[in-house]
Amino acid sequence: MSIPVLDPIVGYIDEPVDPGLDLYDEIERLKQEKNALLLAHYYQEPAIQDVADYVGDSLGLSRQAAETDADIILFAGVHFMAETAKILSPEKKVLLPDLNAGCSLADACPADEFAAFKAQYPDHVVISYINCSAATKAQSDIICTSSNAEHIVDQIPEDQPIIFAPDKNLGAYLIKKTGREMVLWDGVCIVHQLFSEQKLVRLKTRYPDAPVLAHPECEENLLKHADYIGSTSGIRRFAVTEPYDTFIIATEEGILHQMQKDSPEKTFIPAPPEGGCACSQCPHMRLNTLEKLYLCLVHEEPEILLDEEIRIQALRPIDRMMEMSVAVL
Repeated sequence: MSIPVLDPIVGYIDEPVDPGLDLYDEIERLKQEKNALLLAHYYQEPAIQDVADYVGDSLGLSRQAAETDADIILFAGVHFMAETAKILSPEKKVLLPDLNAGCSLADACPADEFAAFKAQYPDHVVISYINCSAATKAQSDIICTSSNAEHIVDQIPEDQPIIFAPDKNLGAYLIKKTGREMVLWDGVCIVHQLFSEQKLVRLKTRYPDAPVLAHPECEENLLKHADYIGSTSGIRRFAVTEPYDTFIIATEEGILHQMQKDSPEKTFIPAPPEGGCACSQCPHMRLNTLEKLYLCLVHEEPEILLDEEIRIQALRPIDRMMEMSVAVL
């Protein structure tokens, strides 16, 4: 039997999978056999969420990656998330089912361009959203997630100027919430950028009692219609604890799977994007499939590898984030 070779252009192990296989059982068997932990972001397809050992947002996934005693971390997410797991657990083998599962925010903030941008503001502390590459993290002072960003900004001395990258929408939201002026990198999430304000207003007219729950990566013109703004985990908690029957959700629609499991008696309506596309699904996240997860575990490829100097430099701002966000759920 020939050993498959990972084609770097394809980005994943490309071989046929027997359609008669029960992939749920096979993935569970391989996880046990190889002492592997499967982490999945809320934005993964429901089938992947259901086979994962832990489903969460970036902060929760980071904590799981740091604390696991597994030999292998299989990351059902995107490239920067798997890199973060490798930064935190260099002794582990970290796998990503498809190397092409990138992120518009990370891709829009190349490390060399960010270095030139940062050099214009030598007295600024750099807070970088976790949605960036390891090389960009390495140039940062503190990493944040949407769960802890406001908490972290509030801990920076008022006389200390701040650069915030790479999400300008999250940065603008933090400026409004904290009253702090910040220099923003010009990056956006392609999913959260494309929600339609006009269609959302129409939807609110149709469901006047349904609160709008929005992620802070959305643009300000959408956030002004939100009844709650928060991270994916925050949105999920709000829907569980608040006494409404119907909710409008302005983030990647993968989270609706966990929300429906939490509250099967409630109704969750995804906020509509512009046009007729399925733009509320992240095309990068959706590159992962059960078949790719299975093949990734079988062959333990593709593996995430990092330059050790970059890894150590990127670890410092992540460790600082963990220290500063101990109280954040």
